[in-house]
Amino acid sequence: MVRIKNRYLLVNILYPELDDATQKGTPDVLAINQSTTDALKIKDLTGGIRGQVRQLFGDYGSGAISDNLQVKYLSPATSTFILRVSRVHYQVVWAALTFMTSVPVKNGKKCVFRVVRVSGTIRKAEEEAIRRAKEMIIKARRELGERSESNLADIFGKPPTEAEILKDALMVDADDSEEGLSDG
Repeated sequence: MVRIKNRYLLVNILYPELDDATQKGTPDVLAINQSTTDALKIKDLTGGIRGQVRQLFGDYGSGAISDNLQVKYLSPATSTFILRVSRVHYQVVWAALTFMTSVPVKNGKKCVFRVVRVSGTIRKAEEEAIRRAKEMIIKARRELGERSESNLADIFGKPPTEAEILKDALMVDADDSEEGLSDG
């Protein structure tokens, strides 16, 4: 029996063009990683990716990803999603994401799709998404400084200590060495 092997791509949607209203009083790390419109649905995202693959790679690309491209997780709040794609063709999808320039909805904002992790299991992609979200919160707190600590505490809750974050990061890194991206 043959197992179909997949890759899971953790992708962030970034908004490098900052509006004056968005940037005023907001840390840069939060402005760039702002939430995506709620109008973005899994169907729209999958259709946009398929369309970009078709535009770049024609019938070959469309046929290569037609059976196994699937958005497994979409969070408009964190502008993050996880894609499942065949191990053989994940680079085709990655290339298509690189060339996408706007959110695939009507009047979508200009954005950049950044693949931040390629993994053999969805669990590792999820762990990386959680780690990055915690890291972004800490960066935002550092940018705002002590003056807004009470406002952030209301939004995000009690901040984790740097030791807790390092412990989580070390645990993820130690597990990564076992998985790897080997063909086996």
